[in-house]
Amino acid sequence: MEFPAYRPRRMRRTAALRSMVRETSLDASDLIYPLFVKFGTGRRDEISSMPGVFQLTLDQLPAEIDELKGLGIPAVILFGLPDVKDEAGSGAFAEDGIVQQAIRVIKRHDPNYTVITDVCMCEYTSHGHCGALDEHGCVINDVTLEMLANTAVSHAEAGADMLAPSDMMDGRVGAIRAALDAEGYTDIPIMAYSAKYASAYYGPFREAADSAPAFGDRKAYQMDPANGDEALRETALDIAEGADIVMVKPALAYMDIIRRVKDEFGYPTAAYNVSGEYALVKAAAANGWVDEKRIVLETLTAFKRAGADLILTYHAKGAARWLAEERA
Repeated sequence: MEFPAYRPRRMRRTAALRSMVRETSLDASDLIYPLFVKFGTGRRDEISSMPGVFQLTLDQLPAEIDELKGLGIPAVILFGLPDVKDEAGSGAFAEDGIVQQAIRVIKRHDPNYTVITDVCMCEYTSHGHCGALDEHGCVINDVTLEMLANTAVSHAEAGADMLAPSDMMDGRVGAIRAALDAEGYTDIPIMAYSAKYASAYYGPFREAADSAPAFGDRKAYQMDPANGDEALRETALDIAEGADIVMVKPALAYMDIIRRVKDEFGYPTAAYNVSGEYALVKAAAANGWVDEKRIVLETLTAFKRAGADLILTYHAKGAARWLAEERA
């Protein structure tokens, strides 16, 4: 048999050669770590369905930020657990709300550390849906926009560096941008959950954030997992309304969407490696079925290869440690 002049295996022979021709790089600076914050003191409660992830009280945040900073992880995204919920979700935009207090604690400890906040109502409403409801139990889009705008401004006032609306209401990026600009926060960027699907991968997050809907589901406002073209329309709307970063959520089953969004718009693109994706890996690793380090780094690299510039992931700490070990 006559071989061609080019033999691909030549450049796979050693680790050094493989590194020289590696097309996609993964670094701790690509990662954003989600934090769940709650009232109280001295609490670091592990989430049963997400081993290694905790609900933290405010006094635990300085040490957490120091650890993340030491690992080279440049930012956190905050999710709050209020002590009281009501139909209006008033804890979301309260001056002394849990996220507002968490931002101030982090900024007092380290003014330069980047704090992103999730902007949604589901953790704060007594019914668990992402906005105000009508008499039929449906979320009222335009009333909810005002609630989201108020929440976003309250986060900016507390010192947030970036806001991330995750509710999937029509027009919410424009409403938040207008509210921020009117209050003088023209430099605060928006990372929009542009293509957020009604996914089965969110289960553990509902436990972590105590945000499961009391009835029904969120299919009337989150996207149908069968749709791809719709993701491009949603992303185009968010960009037109002023989004600075667009996001695809979840990531693992939607890498085709990440690629399409990146190719179509060329915008900074984030991928959310969600709770169910994390929990599946942790469960398989705990049973010895997969090599956790290899599967996590392979998956995160795949998100980068698909077009993600940033990755929100609960694996951030472990991934950062493994990457540092590989480069030592």
